[in-house]
Amino acid sequence: MATQIFVNLPVKDLDRSIQFFTKLGYTFNPQFTNEKATCMIVSDTIYIMLLTETFFQTFTTKEIVDAHKAVECAICISTDSKDAVNEIVNKAEAAGATIPNPASDYGFMYQHSFADLDGHHWEFMWMDPNGMPEHLG
Repeated sequence: MATQIFVNLPVKDLDRSIQFFTKLGYTFNPQFTNEKATCMIVSDTIYIMLLTETFFQTFTTKEIVDAHKAVECAICISTDSKDAVNEIVNKAEAAGATIPNPASDYGFMYQHSFADLDGHHWEFMWMDPNGMPEHLG
């Protein structure tokens, strides 16, 4: 069995978050969806669990970070092209996301980001497999 990754994110309004990510083209696994959480499918091995803040809090004794004020992580997802990067960021902005920075083009890599409705930082990137430097430095 391939290794799977489940990223867990607290959200203030689960239905609103589902509507937002649906506009970006994502689907959800109904088997792992109820009034407390949903499982957003990114790929066959990558899933984002959107959990209400109250439910998320049951998994930790630490304070939940207000992602509008602090960054808890940056979620970076690869795409097949620069156009795909721009397409997802444009969809996110149209659905209510904020764009913290302009796109960055490093020649071999192109990336752009947005903050979702709860302030979580999402990056989408494309890398040219033929243009990769031997090492970054």
